[in-house]
Parts: sequence; structure tokens; C-alpha cells
Amino acid sequence: MQYFPLFVDTQSLQVLVIGAGDVASRKLDLLSRTQAQINVIAMEACQDTLNYAEQGRISLELRAVTEADINGVDLLYLCTADTALNEQLAIFAKQQGIWANVVDNPKFCRFITPSIVDRGRLQIAISTAGAAPVYARELRARLESWLPQSLNPLFDFIAERREEVQQRLPVFKQRRVFWEQFFSRNDSRFDADTLSHYDASFAMQAQQGELLLIDSGTAPELLPIGAMPYLQKIEVTFSRASVPFALNEILRRDASYSDDYDESTIAELLAKGESCLVYGDTAEITHLMKLFPAAKHLQAGSF
Repeated sequence: MQYFPLFVDTQSLQVLVIGAGDVASRKLDLLSRTQAQINVIAMEACQDTLNYAEQGRISLELRAVTEADINGVDLLYLCTADTALNEQLAIFAKQQGIWANVVDNPKFCRFITPSIVDRGRLQIAISTAGAAPVYARELRARLESWLPQSLNPLFDFIAERREEVQQRLPVFKQRRVFWEQFFSRNDSRFDADTLSHYDASFAMQAQQGELLLIDSGTAPELLPIGAMPYLQKIEVTFSRASVPFALNEILRRDASYSDDYDESTIAELLAKGESCLVYGDTAEITHLMKLFPAAKHLQAGSF
């Protein structure tokens, strides 16, 4: 992973954009939605950039840039048509410990800006590490069509009630089950029924845990898409063999792992409502299927 994705708190962030043409204005389209302090320096500016300045969203200085302008900023965008100037300033910024992005020049970028799907509190960032930005845009378009705009007010609704949920349900697992039930009832809608779905989700009943079984001969990349929501609920993974990296990547990152278990251990956790996964050889999986007939056996291409 060359680029590690981060979500940065933009409050009090100092952002400097060098250049004010069409390329810079596309950066400003996103930056202007944040709470960052944005300064733009350029010899001339396109109309879109001038509009941002007139709205008071950015400060704009129409003059030549100097290295002194870079001192003290947090993020630097270099968007001029002068390649040599962009690279010179990027090198200077690196020496000062300042993160710089040079448009269309990954070699001089300390960070890159991903393609972003914006649903208020829900943010999805998509990157191909600069290899295929066109594909990233196409994927973003698919997500834009799939994710409803109602997610904006829905997540505002949730944010306003998180403290109440924490007070009423002090145990982490209770809260996780609560939100799972809420989203199962409400889905991604925000309408007149959302509050009633929220209230009803507090009336949780103790649930029997689920057991998933995967044969170690099954390649993780061949598992059906329909299995992914179940894998994300796994709280404990049991395996006496090494779990493949590809399988670990689609499990919950906070799930625990154990190579010391037996049938009674699994049964006890299921009775407590824990969701478990056993990754083992064919003989073990066949044996567990007989002991736990309700278990889901995940196989390549079928579910």
C-alpha cells in the first residue's frame, strides 16, 4: 500500500493553493466544503476561482508566489502551468516538512487527493494510487447512483443520538447489535418512520450467534458477494492453520483469533450470541456441519 488513506480534521487547517486556473478551481470545489483556511496565490484567476473569493470562502492574492509564502502552511497544492516552478516549490515544501500535491506529477506529491463521494458525514474516498484516475471516477459515479441523498440527514440524526445510545447501552456489543438492528429496520432511508425504528431497536432480544464454516481449500477471492455481510459480523475466528491474508482483509479488523478451541467452546460462544468463523480442512468442516446443522458453509460461487 503506497498511499495510506487518512481523514484529516480541517478545523484550523492552513491550505495554500498556487495557481487559480481551471485545475485549481476543481481542487477548490472540494476544499471549499471543508472548514480549512484557504489562501490562493496566482498571477491571474479564472472566473470560478474569482467567485469563491467574492463569496469570502477563500482569500486570493493576484501576484507571483515566493518560497516565503509556503512557510507555516499545512497543505500545499501546486496547480500552475509552470512545471519547473511546481517542482521547485514541491522540493522546498518537502524540506520544510510541508505536504505538497503537484497536479499530474505524482513523483513530487507527498499526498494525493482521491475521488470522493460526499454524503455529509458519510465520506467515501477512492484511489488507484494515480494509476487509473478515470476508473476511480467511474467507480465514484456508480456509488453516487447507489447511495441516496437521504444519507445526509440520516447520519445527522444518528450523530445527535450517539451519546444517548452510549448511556443507555454501556456495553460495546450491545451498541453494535443496536445499530445493526436499527439499520436492518431503517436501511438508508430518512423519513417519518426513522425515529420509530430507532426507538424499537432498543427492545433487543438475545440472539443465537451464527457459525460460518470455510474449507481451507476454498480461495477467499472466490467466496460469494452475499457472504460479505456475514463475514463482517464475525467476532471470533477459529483456525489451527494460518488464515490467508485475503480472508483476513474481509473480516472485521477488531475480531479476535484463536487456534485453541473445541466443539464446546464454539457452542458456548454461539449461546452467548457471538458470531464465529471456523477455517479448517475438509474433515473438520464436515464434522462441524454435522454438529451444527444451522451453520453456514461458505463455498466458492455459492451461498
